[in-house]
Amino acid sequence: MRIAAIQMRSGIDIAANLEAAKALITRAAAQGASFVATPEMTHILQRSPKRLFAQLTPAAQAKSEAHFARLAKDLNIDLLIGSLAVQTGEGRAANRSYLFGKSGAITAQYDKIHLFDVNVSRKETWRESHVYDRGERAVLAEIDGAGLGLSICYDLRFGALYRHYAQNGAQILAVPAAFTVPTGQAHWETLLRARAIETGSFVIAPAQGGTHEDGRTTWGRSMIIDPWGEIAAQSHDDEPGIILADIDIQAVADARQKISAWNHNPTFT
Repeated sequence: MRIAAIQMRSGIDIAANLEAAKALITRAAAQGASFVATPEMTHILQRSPKRLFAQLTPAAQAKSEAHFARLAKDLNIDLLIGSLAVQTGEGRAANRSYLFGKSGAITAQYDKIHLFDVNVSRKETWRESHVYDRGERAVLAEIDGAGLGLSICYDLRFGALYRHYAQNGAQILAVPAAFTVPTGQAHWETLLRARAIETGSFVIAPAQGGTHEDGRTTWGRSMIIDPWGEIAAQSHDDEPGIILADIDIQAVADARQKISAWNHNPTFT
């Protein structure tokens, strides 16, 4: 299976972001990718809640879903949109992943479970829960016969989620993200490789990268990692683009047969 991770620099205009994503996804499919994944907040990065909700209309949501459904069908690919901001109520939204199958149908949805409420530094504080509702359900999907565990960005720090996926049939773990620069520099690669090693799974991590129109800066460095923790493909900067890797799902069984820590559940006090 050839898989692709899309790196973006999403701005504050949904229509422009949809077209930017389409161009990169189309490039990946033209290079033989049958599964393509985009980063967190593919269609908009907007720090201002007021300006964000001004764009999260039902019509805009329908247009975004239809845009990617049509793209998946036209390109005959499985397409994971890392996440979209979806309005759930007055001043509230979900940070939601969408998996579109080759028919264009939505085959899975996942709402981010672990919300990014952190103090990165004295100058950089995030309170994702002020806008977004917490997801409550782990979602295991399927692409070309392989189990796909869905997650988003900050979820990466919580290993129990990925152990759950591995123990329930996931062979690929998706981690679309918009990591901050300080946390990306310090932890991005280490955490991604740890999740792959701990579970004996492939990890695909498409990222946002660079300085965005809303003023934030994200780390980039999208990665695809194999079940032994080796890097199969990576971006070395913040620029929009694609990375591709040919993966053999048999490598998951091989890694797990060698070291089965992913399925050990010792009790202790």
